[in-house]
Amino acid sequence: MNIELMERPRAPTGHYVPLRDRTTDVSASDSFASFALKALLYPITPVLTLLACLAVWDETLRGPYFLICVLVFFGIADALDVLPARNLPAGTRALRSLADITLRWIMLLGFVWLVIKLSELGYTLNRPLLWTWAAVTPLALWIAEHVAGELLNRPPRNGAGIRTAVVAGATPLGEQLEQQLRAHAAMRIRICGYFDDHDSRRAPPALHGSLLGPLSELGAWVQQHRIDIVYITLPISSDQRIVELLESLRDSTASIYFVPDFTCYELVQPRFDVVEGIPVIAVCESPFYGLRGVAKRLSDIAIAGGALLLLAPLLLLIALAVRLSSPGPALFRQRRYGLDGRQIEVLKFRSMTVTEDGERSYTQVTRDDARVTRIGQLLRKTSLDELPQLFNVLNGDMSIVGPRPHAIAVNENYRRRIPGYMVRHKIKPGITGWAQVNGHRGGDDLDSMTQRIAFDLEYLRHWSLGLDFVILLRTCRVIWKDCHAY
Repeated sequence: MNIELMERPRAPTGHYVPLRDRTTDVSASDSFASFALKALLYPITPVLTLLACLAVWDETLRGPYFLICVLVFFGIADALDVLPARNLPAGTRALRSLADITLRWIMLLGFVWLVIKLSELGYTLNRPLLWTWAAVTPLALWIAEHVAGELLNRPPRNGAGIRTAVVAGATPLGEQLEQQLRAHAAMRIRICGYFDDHDSRRAPPALHGSLLGPLSELGAWVQQHRIDIVYITLPISSDQRIVELLESLRDSTASIYFVPDFTCYELVQPRFDVVEGIPVIAVCESPFYGLRGVAKRLSDIAIAGGALLLLAPLLLLIALAVRLSSPGPALFRQRRYGLDGRQIEVLKFRSMTVTEDGERSYTQVTRDDARVTRIGQLLRKTSLDELPQLFNVLNGDMSIVGPRPHAIAVNENYRRRIPGYMVRHKIKPGITGWAQVNGHRGGDDLDSMTQRIAFDLEYLRHWSLGLDFVILLRTCRVIWKDCHAY
């Protein structure tokens, strides 16, 4: 489950594209209607559209079609979000939602097609029927998503289905929790007020009129007003107050949630987990665990393998041009930091007359650098010198998309100067990344590196396969007009 209470940190400068929050996790705080939406809307919709297409073509739900239904039913819940982002204008949100659904739907269809192909069932299927189903389903999903979203976020009549809650702790975190609950009306939770021992002047200004009393009165108030939920947003250091508070609530039937305050931390992929029955909270973790890691690796292999097959003639031509243009090997190998800070050997086409191992020293290439060869200028300008890293991807040292790997000397220089610098090594380095498509490709000064790291950490916090494909598309556009490439 992702912790979504804190405001997303933004990169300091550069063109920022809002990232879409993942909201598919079902929690105990969800209303029954919201639970049903999250659990059933996406799996059922494509199955219903396939059944409709079968009826139009007068086909029966035989083996291959049943297999498609099963694959889509279980695969689509993890491929799509539940509700559209609410922090965008309505028109932009609608178009972005449709594009996002279509992209993820295409990815899921690719997986389904692969299974059908390997099972040798494709020849028995009605191709026009499947093409129609593939084209119609994204629109059906989009309509279902927005109709359901509007219904769930519509204020209920006469307060029907609303669960009441109070917050123990008039803190900024409590205020933020209330704002999130108001923004997500589908949860059907209303904050009645706050209890705190401190003077109202200590509370955020917006909460001055919402204080109901001291913590000692909370237990009785909850029972008297039949409150459904109690959220505790007191600092962790207030352990004795929390113990006393829990004791006062033992005689009530309210659900009790402790809301930990992690605003002092830079969280990366925060989530709750259980280790043999012991609850733990991930504060800094890789996004590639379980099926997410498998999906990331499979996409890397598919893209890198396909690119090498298509670009093999170009790779040979570049290698020949490098060898003929200046003395030295065609490939340049440099030690850099990879996953978990382990050293890897990154491949590039040689673009300079001198080479540095990057371990003891590294000199950033500058404009009109005399070390860059004539063919090297073209390779660096078009990023063609990075193509051999496709072999690094196949070997498992790198990923197609991820933070760009830096020379070891660069890492050692900045890891103590930029907070969170080494966190970017929680995932494999990439050929292209979120920082690069946001205009932070070059620059070896502290300010440029700080901005680059901010975008790298932003990528770690909000990774998805959809974001990877967005970065790939934007990379193609950036390459041809990047003023930082030389």
